Amino acid sequence: MFVENIKNENVNLLECRSFNGEITVVDSRKKLDEITEYLQNQPYLGFDAEARPRFIKGSKRRISLLQFATSNKAFLIRIDILGLHENIINIFENQKIIKVGSGLTDDMYALRKMKLFNPAGFVDLQEYTKEFGIKDNSLRKITAIVLGFRISKSQRLSNWGKNEYSNAQKLYAATDAWVCYEIYKKLNLTS
Repeated sequence: MFVENIKNENVNLLECRSFNGEITVVDSRKKLDEITEYLQNQPYLGFDAEARPRFIKGSKRRISLLQFATSNKAFLIRIDILGLHENIINIFENQKIIKVGSGLTDDMYALRKMKLFNPAGFVDLQEYTKEFGIKDNSLRKITAIVLGFRISKSQRLSNWGKNEYSNAQKLYAATDAWVCYEIYKKLNLTS
């Protein structure tokens, strides 16, 4: 049903798409409380995390931002401001809410260094897509194979510790979580 691999030049020929729903930056306890019920009532969420880029070998990865997304809403949670709040931990530990991301090992390690929790209900697309015969495991290539479009990774090395995010940063962060949601949805509709 899906190809195993796709070449970069073929990915580059695809239409570039990005998230086009509502993006909410969550930088206060009040906003976090407002979105928590919505997140807790979702059967699954796209998930990603962003850290300040590391240019020094051996430097620790400090996550600044968590992203959760559905098909039409994305929440960018500033944990550099809020910390790893109990509302977030409750979502992380809830096995009834599937959190779909890509390359989750490093993210979980860094997050558990901030605050110890027991992750439950996480699906890593790098592993999950193997069940569908997909061998490429970058999010960009998985998106191309499963969804048939490409995503931009131009903001990947942005400063995620800035006071204000640019529109390009917000869109990039929302898109990464959203495509994880959409990939998971499509894979489960086809199986």
